[in-house]
Amino acid sequence: MGNVEIVVEDEPPAGQRLLGLYQGVPLTKRTTAYSAVLPDKISIFRGPLTRLFGADPSRLHREIKHVVLHEIAHHFGISDERLVELDRY
Repeated sequence: MGNVEIVVEDEPPAGQRLLGLYQGVPLTKRTTAYSAVLPDKISIFRGPLTRLFGADPSRLHREIKHVVLHEIAHHFGISDERLVELDRY
């Protein structure tokens, strides 16, 4: 992975119920014109993860890992539908 920023933020954008978010152009959608751009961004949202899973530290760790890998999959162009097919959603 190159030109990707992974950040931890407190909360998702207002009105969105998210644990993580990929913002960028997936590798499968890039053309030869893709250059001199800001990094793609993967945000992991601390607040929702902690509220949902914080009572169980080992579960919280597993869920964080799952969310990070899920968003990385989007960077590589893997859709939610395909993740379901692969039993990785």
